[in-house]
Amino acid sequence: MAEEAVSTQPQSSVAPLGSSVIPIVNKLQDIFAQLGSQSSIELPQVAVVGSQSSGKSSVLESLVGRDFLPRGSDICTRRPLVLQLVQIKRKPDGSEEEYGEFLHLPGKRFYDFSEIRREIQAETDREVGGNKGVSDKQIRLKIFSPNVLDITLVDLPGITKVPVGDQPSDIEARIRTMIMSYIKQPSCLILAVTPANSDLANSDALQLAGNADPDGCRTIGVITKLDIMDRGTDARNLLLGKVIPLRLGYIGVVNRSQEDIFMNRSIKDALVAEEKFFRSRPVYNDLADRCGVTQLAKKLNQAGQGALLLNILSKYCEAFSSMVEGKNEEMSTYELSGGARIHYIFQSIFVKSLEVCRLRFVP
Repeated sequence: MAEEAVSTQPQSSVAPLGSSVIPIVNKLQDIFAQLGSQSSIELPQVAVVGSQSSGKSSVLESLVGRDFLPRGSDICTRRPLVLQLVQIKRKPDGSEEEYGEFLHLPGKRFYDFSEIRREIQAETDREVGGNKGVSDKQIRLKIFSPNVLDITLVDLPGITKVPVGDQPSDIEARIRTMIMSYIKQPSCLILAVTPANSDLANSDALQLAGNADPDGCRTIGVITKLDIMDRGTDARNLLLGKVIPLRLGYIGVVNRSQEDIFMNRSIKDALVAEEKFFRSRPVYNDLADRCGVTQLAKKLNQAGQGALLLNILSKYCEAFSSMVEGKNEEMSTYELSGGARIHYIFQSIFVKSLEVCRLRFVP
């Protein structure tokens, strides 16, 4: 009984991704609707960036809570996977239904998540062949579940140095360009994934994130594979930001191994094992807020609010500037608006009012 209680604790403590962001958006959209405005606010999307075999797909699956991505020792993500999570209600009897839909297969629902994995692989092969080719053409997948909240996650191809199979000679440059096209967007949160058993100073993910987000207001560092570091070493200084500081800091996670995946070890069980790992390492005891998928989800929620607020302020500034400059498409063609209206008020109404006051009070 005690073991069962422990096994359910991590799952219940994981804050749903986006839970702090969505209510804010819903309220703002309600306000816009009442005002008759057509403005829309983009929800933050989370792009997972890292070198090949850095563990980024494991991070994404842990955040979603489902096992559905292609795996292997070679390059697995060969096309951008844009994953939209959509919350649905439970059935009247309290039961829940989870399924996925691909944009290229409209109307077809996938209730078996292993079938989703096979379809991702098949659709990748249809576009770029089965010999490790890479393309920037998206695969778009929606997952409907009562256990998720609306947010977009993007799994991007891992950065690779040496071309293999059908990959072109400039494969590294192409993948970097592809990644930048996503992470340069102001509403994109960047998860820069680096394995703990590599040199953080040479992290491709952090280099790309620094180019796209020089102020560091949208980047979260994720240190994976803490459990396979050399004996006698730890990631404490990495998590504390003493090697390469990040404004949003770092989170350390423990991935499922290839053996775990082969043995169909569930993500829920993996979360239990991750919690036990950190609890059994005294060096991480005072870094609880920087360890585990649970903390990563919380940090994403907090950073998501920042990215959302930045997006809202940017849209407001753009709309206000357009209004003042007379460039707003919604302006009336029957009356003066924006800067022209301000000019008219000062040059006509205000000047005439001053003249009336002068005539009234000057003897």
